[in-house]
Amino acid sequence: MSSSGLSCFVWALFFIVFTTHGRPAGLHLRNMDSFIQAVQQVEDSNPDLPPLALVRALRRTAGNDDMMTVHFLGSSYNLSDAEMLETAILNASSFSFFDKAIHHTVTDQGEERGVVLATDGTTVALAPLLLGIESGLKVKMEGGPAVGIFPLTLGRTLGLSFFSLQDFPPSTRMGPNGCWDNVDRPRMFKLSHPATLATDAVISGGMDGAILGTDISTLPASEQPRPLSEILKGYYSFSLSGEQGLDAVTGHVSPKRREISRSILEPLDLYSQVMETLALVWKLEKTEWIAMDTGVGKAVKDGLKAFVHKYWDCPQIIPRCQWGAKDYRGTPVPLSLPLQFLYVHHTYEPSSPCLSFPNCSRGMRSMQRFHQEDRGWNDVGYSFVVGSDGYVYEGRGWNHLGTHTRGRNSKGYGVSIIGDYTSSLPSRHAMGLLRHRLVRCAVDGGKLEANFTIHGHRQVVNYTTCPGDAFFSEIRSWEHFRE
Repeated sequence: MSSSGLSCFVWALFFIVFTTHGRPAGLHLRNMDSFIQAVQQVEDSNPDLPPLALVRALRRTAGNDDMMTVHFLGSSYNLSDAEMLETAILNASSFSFFDKAIHHTVTDQGEERGVVLATDGTTVALAPLLLGIESGLKVKMEGGPAVGIFPLTLGRTLGLSFFSLQDFPPSTRMGPNGCWDNVDRPRMFKLSHPATLATDAVISGGMDGAILGTDISTLPASEQPRPLSEILKGYYSFSLSGEQGLDAVTGHVSPKRREISRSILEPLDLYSQVMETLALVWKLEKTEWIAMDTGVGKAVKDGLKAFVHKYWDCPQIIPRCQWGAKDYRGTPVPLSLPLQFLYVHHTYEPSSPCLSFPNCSRGMRSMQRFHQEDRGWNDVGYSFVVGSDGYVYEGRGWNHLGTHTRGRNSKGYGVSIIGDYTSSLPSRHAMGLLRHRLVRCAVDGGKLEANFTIHGHRQVVNYTTCPGDAFFSEIRSWEHFRE
């Protein structure tokens, strides 16, 4: 068959399959599991389809062939007739689902589309994730330097956000986060504030894309990349077990995205990388005159400083609406910041470490119910609660008075780790989130005094053994602890 004849056959096949199959059944939820399921259906129907051809087809389906992407990855339309035949079923049976799942946009009503809820409770934009994976696959399968991974996953988005919002405070040039209508059956994600180019979901997807793209590009020569569904499952669909939690995980998984992305990207000289990315964008768009703006360098420096603080120094904090908090009863009382003390607790009940977003969320709802209904408090008492799933959960938060340390609530934050630590310690990762990440976030963000003091709950309240004998013995060795 001639080339033109094969092409006609491909598009005829596209029409037949599209009109007879439609979207894959049951893939209407906007979560990572549904996306992986859809990808796996395509792979099962096309067992010889290379993962690089599949991610290119996904890019074509979502219309993500902008000039910079084509510069690094080539056009997703430049497929051979064989590749077109291989991906026809993808386009035909799944076009609507994949287009809506991947194409990123924010509506005038603040709904962010092109994002999915990951198993760990965080929200991820698929476009930068897939661009990172495609960049890594291209390096692995076709050779050449891994020059496009950072620009396509994070560099362009951060740079343009810093530049376009340079008249605004650096901390407002990224974000915001938001919440899903239903975490069990997610269909709509609503942002909490007006969007920037670099929403939290876009940055999370970019970090994940940078991690997975780098992992793929550095595979040993003898090792072939796994199918796309397996790449995604290994990173997002995992189970923690035992009291060790993340301590026992040696591979790259999504709850560690902030630590891993920092270890990969920080050595790259991010300022130079972002400036080079912006120069390339303006060159491709023939708007080089923008680079003459003398404020660009300062905007990038200030923006990167805010980025490092918010996304690398600070831990990921699961907002109240995400874990299903009930409303505060009455009017929250504002704190006078910065505070001088950090009071360390354990929950005692729940007594076991929580190892997953559903489990930690249930624990948070149980604590709030106990505090509001049994103790008559206005809300869950703690300022923040640390899970063993890799995340911190928002209680009263940074700005509002808690009910955690009698007589001292206005003087410090009360932070608890889920579990009973009378005779055993929390995981190293959970303690690190509290001891290093949350504390540094608080100090650098002006929430805690630089010379703050750590106390165990029992030191200032006589009737309790909180935070447990084993945990209290541990925190006595921490910097800032005072007897």
